[in-house]
Amino acid sequence: MLRTLDLRGRPFDPGTPLPRAHFDVDAAVAVVRPIVEAVAVRGAAALEEFSLRFDKVVPEHFRVPAEALAAAAAELDAADRAAFTEAIRRRRLVAEAEVDPAEVRVEVAPGAVVSQRAVPVRRVGLYVPGGLAPLASSVLMNVVPAQVAGVSSIAVSSPPQAEFGGLPHPGILAVCHLLGVDEVYAVGGAQAIAMFAHGVPGVCDPVDLVTGPGNIYVVAAKRLLRGRVGIDSEAGPTEIAILADAGADPAFVAADLVSQAEHDPLAAAVLVTDSPRLAEGVRAALGPQVDATRHAERIRTALGGEQSAIVLVDDLDAGIAVVDAYAAEHLEIHTADAAAVAARIRNAGAIFVGPWSPVSLGDYCAGSTHVLPTAGAARHSSGLNVKSFLKAVHVIEYDREALLEVAGTVEAFAAAESLPAHGAAVTIRRGTGA
Repeated sequence: MLRTLDLRGRPFDPGTPLPRAHFDVDAAVAVVRPIVEAVAVRGAAALEEFSLRFDKVVPEHFRVPAEALAAAAAELDAADRAAFTEAIRRRRLVAEAEVDPAEVRVEVAPGAVVSQRAVPVRRVGLYVPGGLAPLASSVLMNVVPAQVAGVSSIAVSSPPQAEFGGLPHPGILAVCHLLGVDEVYAVGGAQAIAMFAHGVPGVCDPVDLVTGPGNIYVVAAKRLLRGRVGIDSEAGPTEIAILADAGADPAFVAADLVSQAEHDPLAAAVLVTDSPRLAEGVRAALGPQVDATRHAERIRTALGGEQSAIVLVDDLDAGIAVVDAYAAEHLEIHTADAAAVAARIRNAGAIFVGPWSPVSLGDYCAGSTHVLPTAGAARHSSGLNVKSFLKAVHVIEYDREALLEVAGTVEAFAAAESLPAHGAAVTIRRGTGA
């Protein structure tokens, strides 16, 4: 199921093509553009059209009634309620620690102060997928850091489901209710992103920021609307990379590759190892584990795709170079002294250290975020966290003496840039009193 990419016997070149899913967002933008424009122009009528076309059901109300949210929470079985509540508690604990309480305040000269305030975004739209898997966990991963950041208006949208009478999946509704979110929409796909960005009169007010994962059409809509509205990222298919040595447990490694392949036929599962024996052990373990799963066909497609592979390297240093170049959404470390190896990694959305920290733990209740950069974006981007919902605002306060002390610098810069009015705005103040 997994092809082999053999990089042994030569220095690793960071430009070497590594396994990656083909994800053509530009092509999807052309498909999404008329949907976005229709929602902007025709509002609720367009939402009805696209709900029927894509979801095969038109909700009685696009905004989910509060009583439906409460009913979904009330109907949770005890085990699900306990799991959801504990996951929320752990994510909130970590989110609260992500907030930096120290306000930046620098006196650059006597009477010249520049400070920085963290200001929460006013209103956010959080998208929760409901296709191959209804990701109730994505509700808490988006809502909790937004709440901790101080966002005052939070809206959630997830596709309507015909089997639930046009409502989103009840697990998604239940988690919304547990989090105190009562503005929930039964709208899916690109049309949900368009609704958030443009607003739909009588249905939903526009937002300032859209976050949350989705399929390629959701990603395309986010790309198309970026600028009109802020976005968190352009998340592609999920990825796992595992850096492992000869001491790793092949059954554990195989199970973790399978768990991520379960998400999507385009999901990427990559093992990087300097141990051919481990590679063969993982191959042997994969077959029985895949056969035992509910989504075996989907998993085989993912593991057999161009995006998945076993990458053989000469040694641990080469393995670290490979996973840093790959910049996985999720990176597991199954090596001797895994914590020390993890400390050497620069590029990963999240790092899972040792055999007892599988990615599925982070998917649900580690306390970390599971909304993470994909497709190599971990080289420059972070996962969704409290700071994703905060804006940094500089506040500049100089008194007269402080301005006059630096006036010559401003005037010189203005002259050098041929912007004399900039200099004049300071010069005019030279002759005035306090």
